[in-house]
Amino acid sequence: MSGTETKSAFLSTELYVFLAAIAGVLIASYLVGADSAGVDVFRADRAWLYITALTIGYLGSRGLAKAGSAWRNSGERGR
Repeated sequence: MSGTETKSAFLSTELYVFLAAIAGVLIASYLVGADSAGVDVFRADRAWLYITALTIGYLGSRGLAKAGSAWRNSGERGR
């Protein structure tokens, strides 16, 4: 890996925040349960929708980090 490349995903704190957020959504969905009328207020489909949104955000942040590192080191900046 060259010096111009961004950190690997395993070395970034983004990965750990992403995994913690997913765990939080899944745990919250499991623990919330039903309300007094017996209706599940945080259903699995909503939890998976939130996880999908978190995944899109994580992938977008990694993509921006990769794109930003290439732009900064392209040699075009100083002109």
